[in-house]
Amino acid sequence: MHNDELPDEVILAIQRVLETAPAEQHVQLDGLPPDLNPVTILNDFFPDEASLAHIDTINQKLHETQTKIQKEVDELEEELKKNQDPERMSLIQEMISDLLGQMSRIREKATESEAVVRNITKDIQVLDLAKKNLILSMTTLRRLQMLVNAMTQLEEYVKEKRYKEVSESLATVKEISATFKQYTSVQRISRVWKHIQEIQGELRMQLEVDFDAFYLQDTAKQLKPTLMIQACLVVDILGPDFRSHLIDRYVALELKEYRRIFKTNDEAGQLDNISRRFAWFRRLIQSHELEQGRIFPTQWNVGWFLLAKFAEITRDDLATLLSKAAQSLTVKSLLDDLQQTVEFEVSMAKKWATPFADILKFTSGTSQPQRAISTAFESHLGIFVDAQDKVLAEMLAPHRKKGKAPPRTSLETNRTSTEEVGEDDHPMAVLPSSTELFYFYGQSLEQCAKLSTGQALFDLCSLHKKWLRVYAEDVLSLNTPKQRPTARRSTESRYDVNEIKQACLVINTADYCQMTASELEEKIKEKINEDFREKVTLQKERDLFVGAISMAITVILREVENAVDVYFTAMSRSNWSNLSQVSGQSPYVGDLVKMAEQVVETIKPLIEQKKYLRNFMDKVCSLLLVKFTNALVRSRPLREIGAEQLLIDLQVVKGYLTKMPGESLVTNSYTKALMKTATRLEALLKVIVTPVDPKENFILNYTFLIGDASLINFQKILDLKGVPRTLEQDLEDTFLMITSTKTDLDSTSFLSSLDMDPQLTGRATAGGGSLLSPAASRVSLPLGPSHGATEGIFHTLSGGGVSTQSSSGPATGSSVGEGGSSRGAEVFSDFRRFVSFGLRKDSTAPS
Repeated sequence: MHNDELPDEVILAIQRVLETAPAEQHVQLDGLPPDLNPVTILNDFFPDEASLAHIDTINQKLHETQTKIQKEVDELEEELKKNQDPERMSLIQEMISDLLGQMSRIREKATESEAVVRNITKDIQVLDLAKKNLILSMTTLRRLQMLVNAMTQLEEYVKEKRYKEVSESLATVKEISATFKQYTSVQRISRVWKHIQEIQGELRMQLEVDFDAFYLQDTAKQLKPTLMIQACLVVDILGPDFRSHLIDRYVALELKEYRRIFKTNDEAGQLDNISRRFAWFRRLIQSHELEQGRIFPTQWNVGWFLLAKFAEITRDDLATLLSKAAQSLTVKSLLDDLQQTVEFEVSMAKKWATPFADILKFTSGTSQPQRAISTAFESHLGIFVDAQDKVLAEMLAPHRKKGKAPPRTSLETNRTSTEEVGEDDHPMAVLPSSTELFYFYGQSLEQCAKLSTGQALFDLCSLHKKWLRVYAEDVLSLNTPKQRPTARRSTESRYDVNEIKQACLVINTADYCQMTASELEEKIKEKINEDFREKVTLQKERDLFVGAISMAITVILREVENAVDVYFTAMSRSNWSNLSQVSGQSPYVGDLVKMAEQVVETIKPLIEQKKYLRNFMDKVCSLLLVKFTNALVRSRPLREIGAEQLLIDLQVVKGYLTKMPGESLVTNSYTKALMKTATRLEALLKVIVTPVDPKENFILNYTFLIGDASLINFQKILDLKGVPRTLEQDLEDTFLMITSTKTDLDSTSFLSSLDMDPQLTGRATAGGGSLLSPAASRVSLPLGPSHGATEGIFHTLSGGGVSTQSSSGPATGSSVGEGGSSRGAEVFSDFRRFVSFGLRKDSTAPS
């Protein structure tokens, strides 16, 4: 027998018997373990020198182990030779051959047995199939008989108009006939099926006649409501198509009179009679519910279909009338008509406790949902938006600046009011015009959302954006900065308190506006249609308010600069080279600190948000240190005594700046930047204090404190120190010789950016972006600890003045979303909140 005649299972079993161990196993048995380490084994046998005395014993044990292993190897070799005996292999092959022969004979016997069993059960299978067919035939005939009897009974009920029994019989007929659908090819069943369709057709015609007679209240053919209620049961059995047909017929008959009365070319159908349309329908729906409508089942919702058809007719009529009267439409008439329409839709939705849109969707079925009546006004709501534009223009007209000589603006009006405030009162926190503006926004938004949440609401949003820009650019803009002449006496005021108050008022108002604008955006997105939601954004308008805040902070810094300029002028005009001894702080420093403290303490209670106060403190710190540096450079030569005196003065200024923000406003970044810049100024002065002789010590002290090998920077120190020109060359040569051996020195330091020809006084530019000195000082003002001022004033390269951030950037401190406002999160929920906020007398800074 060939192998290809054996089953696969047998062949695989034989192969498993004859297979030998894989080569890997032999290698694993014959080879050494991979982790075998002879050194470790020897260390186990001989852990110390004393164990070497037992070497003979260990050698004997190893010899015995070797002998035992060799004996096992010999036994295994003997057994292997026995198993590989050719005669034994031949015997195994003969046994396998006999086994295969037995298996073949068993397979043949099994085939024969299967054939015998199949032959025995053949007749039984035929009988089973015959029984199954007989039962099915009897069941089908019995159902056919039931169907014929039900049809006969149904015909009698239809003739007698016994609609309750008709509904029951018809349901039975339809249920039984569904089982014969696959047998319609049989002639007898096909005739029965056709007869069923004829009965249903006759029944539909009869029901149409009866419903028309009931609808029209035909006196010649009086039908009782109970009979029509039973007829509705039959209609449900006949299917949704016939039911929709009867409902449409009823709706058309009921609204026939409405079409006749309210034609668009008749007086009753004009726009000024729109309320009569809705009153007519309310009477109709009341009559429907009390009379004919009572026969309809609740689940038919016939009233909804009446409302949907009425809405379609009315919407088309209103669209036609509005188009004809487009030129003569007024805001009042348009809003009155639209308000009546919306109120009608709301009342209908309330009546059935279902949204108006859902009612229209239900009655439309699978087709496109109908549009509400109020959508006819959509294309004409531009009149409403234009009216809002006019109202806003009139509202903000008294507060806007017009030309070079504006009328009394909000800020100017507020200046008068703040001058009249008593000592115990606080100035207002924000401009009342801002709260009025957003209150009007809230009202117009709510009103427009009731009228339309589509294109009209989006147009209103665009209008809101327009007037937010106007408010930011016109109302919140400050006057062009002007440099006031220096006061003649120290007792004279060198800063404008009212200017500071106006700037602080702008900061508070702009912050309120940008936060409330964010809330306004969210409100619009909640109410507007999804198609417009992604297009709604007020980010650019919020950026304008952030820019107004930045400009206001610049104006306040200008007033701080005006207040302290006289003291830095005195410092720059001091003859430090003639100073013979140090006797404590200079007179100008005490006045400088007092004046700066006076201005800062005036500003602190006026700004509500701490983030803007922190930003202001950062800039004031940088401003004072820049001016101190400029005055120091301009007052050269300093000499040793002069530099020592300036060190004392610097400590006074530094001490004030350290405590200037107060515990609630000071930050780690502020302190770090202040200390870094002050430390550099101290290092500069300490180098100047060092005597030139011996020159090696002077230069080594320079390299230690300044830390660079720049000859230009070294020359700046010599210039500030006032070293005679006869010594300069010698000092420079020695400097080059000493620094050439110090490879660890940098080529630049903070002195590289020190301008040796600065201007002392400065002015705030009209652009609102930076503080510039009259002759374009090249010492830049860093933005403070929170805005990259960690390098101090010496880090900035020569540029155009004392810079601040751009109006659209983060110049006003933290991002506009940082921190909560003390005014709360919601703007449009409570009108009293607007009034109390705009007119309150307490100005409490948020925590």
